[in-house]
Amino acid sequence: MSRITIPETAAAPEGSQATLGAINGKLGRVPNFFRVLSNSPAVINAHTALNQGLGKALDLKTRERIALAVAAVNGCEYCDAAHSYTGYTFAKLSKEEVALARQGTSADPDAAAVTAFARKVAEVRGKVSAEDIAAIRKAGFSEGQIVEIVAVVAENFFTNLINNVAGTEVDFPAI
Repeated sequence: MSRITIPETAAAPEGSQATLGAINGKLGRVPNFFRVLSNSPAVINAHTALNQGLGKALDLKTRERIALAVAAVNGCEYCDAAHSYTGYTFAKLSKEEVALARQGTSADPDAAAVTAFARKVAEVRGKVSAEDIAAIRKAGFSEGQIVEIVAVVAENFFTNLINNVAGTEVDFPAI
């Protein structure tokens, strides 16, 4: 049971309604995470803006792999379930790739490099070594892409923290 109210969409604050409507239009439902965020219009709208901005950064498969790696580091059951489902359903990651992403790796060398770096950023809270930076550069990632990886890790830290604090009830099917 959630420790923070998961309001019905219609009962959420007025300032959250437009965002909830957009989420419902895109997904056909409003997942519990967004309903928890809707308790604060400022937070749900800020998260949506960040998510939309970062949606233009790395490709979907990479963002989903990062989300899975970070959820594993932070022990976020909700985000693991959500990104296992979205990674499999929308990013078309295989079940094997979903499992590998949680471990910070991949069968694909480029995906393995970015996922390992993202997991390391999460594990050491950004205090990566010069060798870690050299390895991601050697894998072909630009300065801009490194910044994007860190930003996606940070976005997922936020969602992990909200869900871990709230104890958000998982509402995604297992894959």
